[in-house]
Amino acid sequence: MKREYPHAPIAGVGIVCFQGDDVLLIKRGKPPRAGGWSLPGGRQKLGETVRECALRELVEETGVEAAIGPLVDVVDSMTRDGEGGLEYHYTLVDFRADWISGEPRAGSDAADARWFAPDELMELDLWTETVRIIGVARGMT
Repeated sequence: MKREYPHAPIAGVGIVCFQGDDVLLIKRGKPPRAGGWSLPGGRQKLGETVRECALRELVEETGVEAAIGPLVDVVDSMTRDGEGGLEYHYTLVDFRADWISGEPRAGSDAADARWFAPDELMELDLWTETVRIIGVARGMT
């Protein structure tokens, strides 16, 4: 299925990975939100569970391995073009996870990957839903 101007929503899976209080983010290499910081994640493959997708995307985009935890939330991401057409439509399933091993490195669709302390997040101009999801995940134990 094509990403731009899709005929149906695309299932995407994200992962909120913590190492202590720090959260792992990637700098997006592709639209939507190219160049912005985001949660690691990507499109679910046929025959793959959402949890398998979350862990695969985490390794592919960051080189980090984690123990996956509970579902944080499901988010609708719709981006419209200048004429009001629906350019992107994702249904994003986000999970909480805790770091096991690996040092962040950009891979796959990511232009960069690194840990951020809680007080650094406000400087990143994150999507409001990303900020909310990180906050909800942080509150889960």
